[in-house]
Amino acid sequence: MSTTTATATVPRSASHVWDVLVDHEGMSSWGPGITVTLQTEGAPDRNGLGAVRRITAPGPAPAIVEEVVAFEPTRTFGYRALGGVPFKNYGGTVTLTPQGASTRIDYAISLDERVPVVEKVAAAVVARVLLTALVRASKR
Repeated sequence: MSTTTATATVPRSASHVWDVLVDHEGMSSWGPGITVTLQTEGAPDRNGLGAVRRITAPGPAPAIVEEVVAFEPTRTFGYRALGGVPFKNYGGTVTLTPQGASTRIDYAISLDERVPVVEKVAAAVVARVLLTALVRASKR
């Protein structure tokens, strides 16, 4: 398994970034044409452990279905793909670290590499794109 991490710091509290991060339906505002629906609620928080979200984008690509597998409020959020991604054992972990009035965001993407160079580059691009979208959404 290979992991790639992208990092940024935003001038917002960890609780603010957390609220943006775990609002599954709110992810629809992160990118043009993206629609996110909650298929299964988590417990005890509806967006928490066990929640299943469906992410659709314009075009012919299949919907991405992800399950929340880590949920430590204001600290760690993790998910794994159940379908719709071209990577084997794809998952993400977002770690928030308060830094004064700001928050450091570490967005890690993990997957099994079948074509190492190609998938490593793809994972780095995905991590950077998702981090950039989260940073932009957190600054609103």
